[in-house]
Amino acid sequence: MQVPAHKHALKERLLLISNLSFVTIYCLVAPCASIENVLLEIMSPTHDKQFERTELNMEIDAQTSLYAVFGNPVGHSLSPVMHNKAFAETGFNGVYLAFRVIDIKAALYAVRAMDMKGISVTIPHKIAVMNLLDEIDDQSRRIGAVNTVINREGRLRGYNSDGQGAVRALMEKTKVSGAEIAVIGAGGAARAIGFGLIDQGARVTIINRGTEKGEGLAKDLGGDFKPLSGLGNISADILINTTPVGMVPRTEDMPLLPGLLRKDMLVMDIVYNPVQTALLKHARQTGCRTIDGVAMFVYQGAFQFTLWTGMEAPVETMRKTVYAALNAQADETGGIND
Repeated sequence: MQVPAHKHALKERLLLISNLSFVTIYCLVAPCASIENVLLEIMSPTHDKQFERTELNMEIDAQTSLYAVFGNPVGHSLSPVMHNKAFAETGFNGVYLAFRVIDIKAALYAVRAMDMKGISVTIPHKIAVMNLLDEIDDQSRRIGAVNTVINREGRLRGYNSDGQGAVRALMEKTKVSGAEIAVIGAGGAARAIGFGLIDQGARVTIINRGTEKGEGLAKDLGGDFKPLSGLGNISADILINTTPVGMVPRTEDMPLLPGLLRKDMLVMDIVYNPVQTALLKHARQTGCRTIDGVAMFVYQGAFQFTLWTGMEAPVETMRKTVYAALNAQADETGGIND
């Protein structure tokens, strides 16, 4: 089914292509600009293969609310399959797509004009998007990044769900308030998680290869800093890896020496591909309790779902959907996600 763009002087142009079980929407608000140039130069749409082959029993109609993830790249994103399954499970009339966005300013122009109800923001736009929004919540301002946007009658408000996702994942297994937590890394994820942890009353120590960046984050969090090189011991109750070390394709890499793990630790890795990273495998062998990256990913998505819909997120359904998608990817590549 194809709906042609209006030929008269409207600012909105929309091309809707529906093919069996997936929908891809191309959009821009730019009068006098051809839709072809828009697609090539500003927003390149992507649909996740998992979404294409997942039976969602969704009906797209004139009342369907549109949500999306904006980033570059986004072809690997599991957000579409997770959110669309959540919409289908709860009966919410929405659809969630993935757009490879080059120009975030133009993309937000489209959000307002098309009345898209909410977006997820990922690399490389989490910082740049902040100056383009109407409002930003206090925690996102402290973190210095936004990954979630809600559109309320044309006003865009930004949030950061990463810290909340990590905290909820931890609280499934342990008490966070009063805990001593060591965070490996000093990037955007470490910053978001760090603020989420201190808001819950935890004390955070940053462990990082680079001293200047690590000390700066530790100072912002009111915590301590330890350089990764020459690290003799970790006295924390909880250890969280926020770096990409150990993700596909370098799955044997670890962010620290396995001898630094203690059996009374709880170890969390935010990497979710593979689900069981080398760090988590060694932690289990040491006797540690572990939390994989799917938990944080699902809980940050649950925060987004509830913010956008006002409904309780079907967390277990979302979790099972993400695990199934990762296992399907592993089967296709000959890998293992156990």
